[in-house]
Amino acid sequence: MRKAAFFDVDGTLTTGQVWRAIMDYFQERRERPLENLAYWAYHTPLYFLFKLGVISQTRFRRPWASHLAWYFRGLSVEECVHIWDRIVSDHMAALWREDSLNILNQHKAAGDLVVLVSAGPAPLEESIARLLGADIAVGTQFEERDGRYTGKIKGKVCLAENKALLSKERLLAEGIDVDFAASSAYADSSGDVALLEMVGNPVAMHPDEHLLPIAQERGWKILPE
Repeated sequence: MRKAAFFDVDGTLTTGQVWRAIMDYFQERRERPLENLAYWAYHTPLYFLFKLGVISQTRFRRPWASHLAWYFRGLSVEECVHIWDRIVSDHMAALWREDSLNILNQHKAAGDLVVLVSAGPAPLEESIARLLGADIAVGTQFEERDGRYTGKIKGKVCLAENKALLSKERLLAEGIDVDFAASSAYADSSGDVALLEMVGNPVAMHPDEHLLPIAQERGWKILPE
């Protein structure tokens, strides 16, 4: 059995959000304006409901993640390989947290399996994994038809309890047997609680105001100290 280190991406490995990098890519090229308008029109009210405490963080973030597929509707899977890599190289370059990357690299040096787990698009997370040298990336799958993205997701949004579920499904599919009790997970928000609960060494990494009290109550390690 292998030890693994599971890392959330947004807010944990980065100071910014993947969705913003996707928007910036298309806005810079003045592409997908209708999708951008529809995205903001749909989600802005949800943001204010979340801030007012009317809906949960997960209820707010689930459509926020799934509707990123709108931006890629009609684009071929092949041409998007270049787009994912450009988003990572051009729009995420200034977002990385050095302390979090140092921990990720320590796990790599120790021979641990490094797994990225994010609500972001799976192919984008795979591009991030290639850049960082992570072994596996688990994200939200986009539906494909005839080699093109349909604008919908396939399966579950990789958020909340699905982060643990989809991680375990991926490991099973890869035939990798992980010692979860000896493994670690790093995350920053309350939507990552299930991922943190999955391992014996949960770490609240740059926790937000929702995860911090949970981590304190449960006695989880909090970084930076």
